Amino acid sequence: MADSAEIVASIQRRIASGELKPGDRVPSTRQITKRWGVAMATATRVLTTLQQDGLVVARPGIGTVVASGPPAPAPRPRHVPPEIDRADVIRTAMGIADAEGSPAVSMRRVATELGVATMSLYRHVTGKDDLLERMVDTAFGDHRLTSPSPDDWQEALETGARTLWRIFRRHPWAAQVMSLTRPQLTPHALAYTEWVLSALDKAGVAPRHMFQVHLTVFSYVRGLAVSLEPEAVAEQETGLTYSEFVDTQDAAFTELVTSGAYPAFQVIAAGADFDLDLDEQFEFGLRHLLAGLAGLPVGERQARLR
Repeated sequence: MADSAEIVASIQRRIASGELKPGDRVPSTRQITKRWGVAMATATRVLTTLQQDGLVVARPGIGTVVASGPPAPAPRPRHVPPEIDRADVIRTAMGIADAEGSPAVSMRRVATELGVATMSLYRHVTGKDDLLERMVDTAFGDHRLTSPSPDDWQEALETGARTLWRIFRRHPWAAQVMSLTRPQLTPHALAYTEWVLSALDKAGVAPRHMFQVHLTVFSYVRGLAVSLEPEAVAEQETGLTYSEFVDTQDAAFTELVTSGAYPAFQVIAAGADFDLDLDEQFEFGLRHLLAGLAGLPVGERQARLR
């Protein structure tokens, strides 16, 4: 039984070859279930993926059809499409995501930025999901931990955490794209994990707890970083910085705080010296997280963890 990615690739090839032309109907969900023997949910996912990639559109009363391409530019003599490689595709997509957030990334948008046909990108990536994974891997590759992990495992955890925070600060979309439960097993991201685990291994931490410690620190950094992209997008869409947005909420905030229903919060508000700074919050949380992990049994006390 085929999976959704295989079916998407099959339809993409038919569009790229010209077998399916703009305006032609693509297989319906029912036809997909019959032809490939998949569930209706899988068939729906196939059409959704093709729509997100800008290859098909839904036409009321007709069905899902191949999308019309953008208006062709006026012909230019001896015009030759630019030569691109996979790195061009990935870096261009990263630039879009850095400036506008990951939702702005689509195969069509990347192709437009590069000045090439959308279908030409499929020679380099299989679709948007593959592109996002390669973007994450490239971000980690740009911040490689090249030197051997230090013998001090706490120092290694701090270095790893700060490197991860720099990646998320440079690319706010990365924390949103990455998954803890369904991780992207890409070479550079896995190399980062290996670097951290090797330090814990040298310290004699039990294998099971090595990974738990790594996930604890990773989850802390990523959990704080997931606010970076939404805040950047909100500022872009509203034109208001975080401080300016807070000022617009001042009247409602004051009414709630002075109602007497939230006395502990009122103490904080009365101090007037607290302002949400994610970098400051990162430093505070990391310092206390590492202090808590300092009591982790290592070396000859490893047996207590089993």
